[in-house]
Amino acid sequence: MAFDLCTVRTAKHPYLIESVQIRIWTIEELCFFLHRNLCLIDESIVNERLADWVSEELDLRQLGHRLREALQRPDHDVTYFVMPIFAQTGYLQQDELKRVRKKLMEAQVRPEEENAKMKADYLLSCGKNAAACTIYRRILDGGTAGKLRTGFLEAVWNNLGSAYAQAFRFREAAECFLSGERLGHSRELMRKYISVLPFFMTQEAYQEQLRKLEVDAVWAGEVQKMNAKLALDAMERVRARTREDEDPAGAAEALFAAYRRAQACVSHSFVL
Repeated sequence: MAFDLCTVRTAKHPYLIESVQIRIWTIEELCFFLHRNLCLIDESIVNERLADWVSEELDLRQLGHRLREALQRPDHDVTYFVMPIFAQTGYLQQDELKRVRKKLMEAQVRPEEENAKMKADYLLSCGKNAAACTIYRRILDGGTAGKLRTGFLEAVWNNLGSAYAQAFRFREAAECFLSGERLGHSRELMRKYISVLPFFMTQEAYQEQLRKLEVDAVWAGEVQKMNAKLALDAMERVRARTREDEDPAGAAEALFAAYRRAQACVSHSFVL
C-alpha cells in the first residue's frame, strides 16, 4: 500500500455497499474496501451508480467517465472498472496491483457458484450471517445445484448450518447438517447434526432420533461430552479475562459470545 492519507474531497452523501451495509465517503476508502474485499466485488459495486457517485460526489469526472466506458465493454471484464480506481490514488504498489488484477481475472473464469460461496464464506467470517445465508440458499436452490460436486454441496450445507447455529436457529441448522450428511455420509456433518439436536429436542426425542438414524449411542455420548467441555473451557477463558478487566457489562457480553461460539455445533467452515 502506497499511503493511507486522504488526498481528495469527502462526499456529502456516502456510497452504500449494500452487501455489507458499509458507507464509503472518499476514493481512498473505496480503494481500501476493494483491496480488502475482492471477493465481494459484484453488481453492487461494478455499476453505473458508483460511476455517477465518483463523478458527482467526489468530482472525479474523468474517472467516472472511464468507469462508464468499462461498463460498456462486451466482455464485461471487471478489471477495467476496478483497476482505474486504484490508479487514481496510487493506493497500491505495482506488485500488489498485479496480484489484485490476477485475482480479479481468476474470479471471472471460476464457476459462478464457487464465487458465490467464497463471498458467502467471507460474509459469514465477518458476522454477516443473514447475508451469507441468502447466498448459500441461492446456491442450493439454483437450477444448477444438481450438477455441482457432492463435496462442494456438502460444504455449502455445512456453512449454512453453521450460520444458522450461530444465530441460535438450531432446528434449521440441524436440517442443513443432515441434508449435507445425506449427500456423502460425512461423519463430521453427522457430529454437528447430533450436536445441535439437544438445543430444541427433549431427551426422549433426541434418543429416538439417534435410534432412527442408527447412530452409535456411545459415539454420540462422546460427542456431547466434548461439546460440553469445549463450552465450559470457552466460558472459563472469558471469566479469566473479565476478572482482569473488571467490566461486568463487557464480561456478560463476552461470556454470551463465547458460549455461542462453543455451542454453535462447535464448527467452522470446512475448506474443499
